Amino acid sequence: MAWHALRDLWQGDEKSVQQGLPHDQLSPAWQILLLGDGSPTRHLQLLTREQTEVDVIDMSRVGDRDDRAPDLIRAVPGPHLRRQVWLRTASGQRLAYATSWWEASHVDEYLKNRSLPVWASLAQLRTELYRDVQGLHYGYSAPLEQAFDQRGPFWGRHYLFWHRGKPLTLIYEVFSPYLVRYLGPMRSEG
Repeated sequence: MAWHALRDLWQGDEKSVQQGLPHDQLSPAWQILLLGDGSPTRHLQLLTREQTEVDVIDMSRVGDRDDRAPDLIRAVPGPHLRRQVWLRTASGQRLAYATSWWEASHVDEYLKNRSLPVWASLAQLRTELYRDVQGLHYGYSAPLEQAFDQRGPFWGRHYLFWHRGKPLTLIYEVFSPYLVRYLGPMRSEG
């Protein structure tokens, strides 16, 4: 099963992440979600006031190939296992899509219950982490339009989780425009 990368109209690097974007490109509330180093699972739960649940849609061994992943995949030791999930409310509204790449031989140490969000799994283990947001994506994906029941373009990001000074996993997330209900418009006017 292929994963759902955006066809980028615009891509931002680590410098864009550090500086932030002009508000007419991405509003402050959306920047907090995309550029912050906090847990999106927790943020979604706070926004919706519903438990954030995970639907695991794929767990595939991808070996040492690049899998069309961001270049940072080279930082995560291989061979890799790719995990794809929907993040949704308990009532079923899909809010985000995420793909993560793990060192296949160690994934079970960190994802003991694979139906939990990554953040919840690692929090249960009291794993100390650093979320290192490295890139932004703004683009289209027909499969995500269908899955979110929302038209694109979509905002996404990719980041590394670091644990004990080493890259643990690479994560690529895309957020549903449905979140304008909680965060307001994606762009600020003037």
